[in-house]
Amino acid sequence: MKALLNDLNFSAISAGFIAVLVGFASAIAIVFQAAQAAGATHEMIVSWVWALGIGMGVGCFGLSWYYKRPIIIVWSTPGAALLATSLIGVSIEQAIGIFLFVAVLTLITGLSGWFDKLTQRIPLPLANAMLGGILLQFGLSVFSSFAAQPMLVGIMLLSYFVAKRLAPRFSILVVLITGTLYALYAEMFNTSVLDIAIAKPIWITPAFDFSLMLGVGIPLFIVTMTSQNLPGMAVLKSSGYGQQPISPIITTSGTLNFILAPFGGFSFNLAAITAAICTSEESHPDPTKRYIAGLSAGIFNIIAGLGATAVVSLFAAFPAALIATLAGLALLGTIGASLYGSVYDQQYRDAAVLTFLITASGVSVFDISSAFWGLVIGMLTLLFNARSKQIPKT
Repeated sequence: MKALLNDLNFSAISAGFIAVLVGFASAIAIVFQAAQAAGATHEMIVSWVWALGIGMGVGCFGLSWYYKRPIIIVWSTPGAALLATSLIGVSIEQAIGIFLFVAVLTLITGLSGWFDKLTQRIPLPLANAMLGGILLQFGLSVFSSFAAQPMLVGIMLLSYFVAKRLAPRFSILVVLITGTLYALYAEMFNTSVLDIAIAKPIWITPAFDFSLMLGVGIPLFIVTMTSQNLPGMAVLKSSGYGQQPISPIITTSGTLNFILAPFGGFSFNLAAITAAICTSEESHPDPTKRYIAGLSAGIFNIIAGLGATAVVSLFAAFPAALIATLAGLALLGTIGASLYGSVYDQQYRDAAVLTFLITASGVSVFDISSAFWGLVIGMLTLLFNARSKQIPKT
């Protein structure tokens, strides 16, 4: 406890808060769509958010405390998008059965250790390239938001550059405060949607349909592994935590998924985008003390889960441009480091550039995200180049 108190840092705590803020505000609408597709009532949707908040909070806090690293657990946003289109016509009980099936698959994957063995074979430049491709759109969103809200985004950009000069460790917090104050002044908050009713979890007894478990459960499992856990591993690796074992994290995610699925916890996995906020230098210049950001994210996620009704309405009240700009600026340093780390070694440059471009394109094949295909093409390029060099010249 004494060591924890010595490591407490305001910038790391704020990084955890911003990660939760960005995570909820940027994807909560997709969770709503997924729940509504399965016929969930308003009370059930609140229960889903409660389960997701509690699961993410326990995962973040427990893993970050145990490993003393910023391990961020989130729901699968690509998975929620898949569910939003795949659960139409599916009963809520069958949806819960799918979630439990995916939880079991995740537990098997974590306990078997095969995910660790796979990630150890991925070169760091390709992991950086995939991460850069994923985060690129968040950097670009700052300037697309500028077109929609030039004053708000302009003031946030100005505050960022000033804070980076005067107090770099608190730059993102300054941006958040500045943007919030201007949004309040300009009356950009939609206060009509605010609701402070107490959130209540609702148990739903699962029903198992074999065809749905294969047709929806398997794609959900693949999307979560390839679009979330692989990039999440890349974030840890590129942030200096390359020796972090991933299989225990997968096992923990599967356990949380299994326990909370009946309440709407459809998936839990290693974060990529929000993790980049907590693992960056803006969180803390000392990598050994960035775990405070993970603990902070855990506490704020639990608070968000307990106050699910109020949180859902609160995030709906924030201006979209504020959230997009905050996320883009928080990830600016990570984007730059990823791009540099992907191309500095000429041996990997062609493969890394292809990985970056395919990932950034957002193309999805067989409902599997571009991050997976970017990594596959990059690895195949490395293999082809290695074999070409072995062919004797005539």
